[in-house]
Amino acid sequence: MATIQRVAIFGASGHFGVPITDALVTAGFDVTIITRAESSSTFPDGIPVIRTSYTIGKLTEALRGQDAAVCVVGIPGIPHHKAMIDAAEAAGVKRFILNEFDWGPDFQGLPEFNDISAGRAEGRNHAAALAEANHNFTYTGIAIGNPIDWALRAFPFMGFNIPERSAVIFDAGTEQFTATTLQGIGQAVVGVLRKPAETANRRVKVRSLKVCQNEILEAFEKATGNAWDVKRGSTKDLLVSGRRKKGEGDGSWVMDLVVAQLYEEGVGRSIVAASREESDADLLGVEEETVDGVVGKALKG
Repeated sequence: MATIQRVAIFGASGHFGVPITDALVTAGFDVTIITRAESSSTFPDGIPVIRTSYTIGKLTEALRGQDAAVCVVGIPGIPHHKAMIDAAEAAGVKRFILNEFDWGPDFQGLPEFNDISAGRAEGRNHAAALAEANHNFTYTGIAIGNPIDWALRAFPFMGFNIPERSAVIFDAGTEQFTATTLQGIGQAVVGVLRKPAETANRRVKVRSLKVCQNEILEAFEKATGNAWDVKRGSTKDLLVSGRRKKGEGDGSWVMDLVVAQLYEEGVGRSIVAASREESDADLLGVEEETVDGVVGKALKG
């Protein structure tokens, strides 16, 4: 497979887009940012920016000459996913990295999230069909698990309120889950593009570490030098409250159920790869991290 050098990215200003863009530039790729014509987002100096409407025709024009495209527009951009994929194939793009920075193909999520999963699957299946018909076009999905350093800062409801030095430990606090840092997500994208043959037409699995709530709390207390105010919570209570809120049209149901499926005791649901050897982390150059290092990043912000 030909070397990939010119890379377009959708969603470059987002939580994942910023570290991915930085990783691509640092790795020496020629990066172009594509964004909506009406977007007010700002981007780093020195990176070409194409502002366009998200129609197949306009996107095809924007993607001409690119070797690869990375889509990281998040859930709001899912309706545009197929148009981006069609445009990439029409423009002669060799690799499309799907808008699937999630838990991977084997994840047994709660049924309330089935609509989101179906939306992602629609794009993936569409890309697979195009790749089958046109062998010059390929795709990759990247399963990352929990984006841990960002999530710990952004969502205190995940159980850790950093400014207040307080925590809510759900159930026994021992449920293991896998996670990838923002740095690791950027490394994964770079790795996919540097190993195009090995990553073609499949979903790769990456992880920076495997951890549980109790280990995170211990690391926070060690790093801050004091005991945190700890309360206890129940994932069963979260399941009940989340489903009640969903029925009432309260949008906060999402966070209740996200946290419940992350920490639900004894389920083993939130594991992208049980060991590093079962993942593609070494293939892609995703560094193994420690819980102390991750907590340090979260505290630094």
